[in-house]
Amino acid sequence: MADAPRLLVIETATAACSVALLAGGSVLAERHEIVGRGHAERLVPMIGELPGGGRADAILVDVGPGSFTGVRVGLAAARGLAIGWGVPVHGYSSLALIAAAGFASDPDLDRLSVVLEGGHGEVFVQHFAAPLLDTGPLASLRPEAALAGLDGRTATGSGVRHLAALCEGLDLREALPRAADAVLLPPDFTKLPPRPLYGRGPDAKTLAERGLA
Repeated sequence: MADAPRLLVIETATAACSVALLAGGSVLAERHEIVGRGHAERLVPMIGELPGGGRADAILVDVGPGSFTGVRVGLAAARGLAIGWGVPVHGYSSLALIAAAGFASDPDLDRLSVVLEGGHGEVFVQHFAAPLLDTGPLASLRPEAALAGLDGRTATGSGVRHLAALCEGLDLREALPRAADAVLLPPDFTKLPPRPLYGRGPDAKTLAERGLA
């Protein structure tokens, strides 16, 4: 494993700020903190705390959905490091990462819905089947609509509290994405382009996104 290519994973799409260094299918080191909105201040120092300053042969970054600011912070860092190190960068979905961790922690699950905090009173929702197959498109929904679409599935993620307020007796499991769990992602789930996956129209757009740059 010492000679295996190293992969730096960057996770900033939610209240968690999380980084990990992977090699040969194993986690060499990780840092994981709940920072709320403090990603810009903590991300680079956390990467620097990893072995070798986090230097890797490739970078994998969460492209969303999640916090617009958090996603952009992670992508900016990933792109900057990729240019500086001369390495490739790819993306993954926060929803798939949480689903992979959920299935790994409970082998009896055959279906799982991931529900993340959204914006404007909505939540991001996507359904998965074990071992990790997406069975529906990503959607941004009102909690009532998300609840109606669960169809008996266990739900996990940072947005499940909105469903708990609507109905008792559901199997709801709070969770945030963790960079080290990227070791659980199948290769097909680690090949997204390194650009934001918002899940709905962003509240604010950069000049480039408005076509003014």
